Amino acid sequence: MKLLLDQNLSHRIVQSLAKVYPESMQVSALHMSNATDQEIWDYAQQNGYVIVTLDADFP
Repeated sequence: MKLLLDQNLSHRIVQSLAKVYPESMQVSALHMSNATDQEIWDYAQQNGYVIVTLDADFP
C-alpha cells in the first residue's frame, strides 16, 4: 500500500512510515502544495495511493 499524505501532515511522517509503507509520499514532495483536493484525489487514484489527511471536508 502506498500512502499519500496531504499537505497538512508533516513530510517527516513519511520517514517514520518508510519501513511499512516504503512508496509513500507527501503532497509537497510531489510539488503539489497548491493543488486542489480534487487534483490530489485524481493523482492518488491514477497512481495507486491511499490519501491520508486531517481535512474533514476532503472529497
